[in-house]
Amino acid sequence: MRQKCIVIVGPTAVGKTRLSVFLASNINSEIISADSMQIYKEMDIGTAKVEKKYQKKIKHHMIDIVNPEDNFSVDQFKKMTFDIMEEIYDNSKIPIIVGGTGLYINSITHKLEFNTVKSDEKIRNKLEEFAEKNGNEALHKLLKGIDEDSAKSIHPNNVRRVIRAIEVYKLTGKKFSQINDKFDSYNNDIDFYIIGLTDDRKILYDRINSRVDFMLDEGFMAECKKIYESTNIDSQSIQAIGYREAFMYLDGKINYNDMVDLIKQNSRKYAKRQLTWFRQDKRIHWINLKDYENFEDIEKKLLIDVREWLNDKR
Repeated sequence: MRQKCIVIVGPTAVGKTRLSVFLASNINSEIISADSMQIYKEMDIGTAKVEKKYQKKIKHHMIDIVNPEDNFSVDQFKKMTFDIMEEIYDNSKIPIIVGGTGLYINSITHKLEFNTVKSDEKIRNKLEEFAEKNGNEALHKLLKGIDEDSAKSIHPNNVRRVIRAIEVYKLTGKKFSQINDKFDSYNNDIDFYIIGLTDDRKILYDRINSRVDFMLDEGFMAECKKIYESTNIDSQSIQAIGYREAFMYLDGKINYNDMVDLIKQNSRKYAKRQLTWFRQDKRIHWINLKDYENFEDIEKKLLIDVREWLNDKR
């Protein structure tokens, strides 16, 4: 019998953390963060880490595990997360994986085998931003220019795989079509119940803007200055939205107001890319917040759905 695992995905600021804490409190679970920036110590405000009071109430994993100057790979995340899941199963609990980093999520829910080529987050971010600005067809045209065979076999709307093919070429100089790189098949060894949260775009964007304002009020710049003084500018950690723009401000490249506007703009663009990524997984049970009067109704519905799934009634 397959082990069960709950996964909660969606764009930034949509309520993933709140839902994970609610479900974990009601079904004897432990939470695993799948956020590529919450792994870093000291980066608390800018990554919207779950409050300490909830971390004390429910055991959380994969938060504060490396220093900002250290690099951390998807492969490391995958290995550590599967080990943690085994420990959770040994304690007769259900793991809840929650986060918005698509590649981290897919390293668990899919059969991602980086047999020959690791992933490079900087390259992926640039390609995602290119697709966001120029469209899927333009991104696909880039692939066609370097690997026509892969372009023929990958649909332009399969943005994740198009990006992977270009990424492999940039990293190795070899065509994706020539490399055995399994990147798109589901992991059926585990019984996943994947919940996707989304919302009306304007409401979501307003919430993102408010979150940025809240971050700044909570002392985000002081957090950035501390990291700025102790971390190399080329570190993987400060590629995160928020920190990247703050470092531009601290370097004197932009003024404060432009920094704030840029953080909000890039956060909104990132949310759109997150939705594009996750919508390619047909197993996801999508919940649109606009269809409910309040978040409590969503929590009640999903608790019923999850309990039925746990009891093999759906």
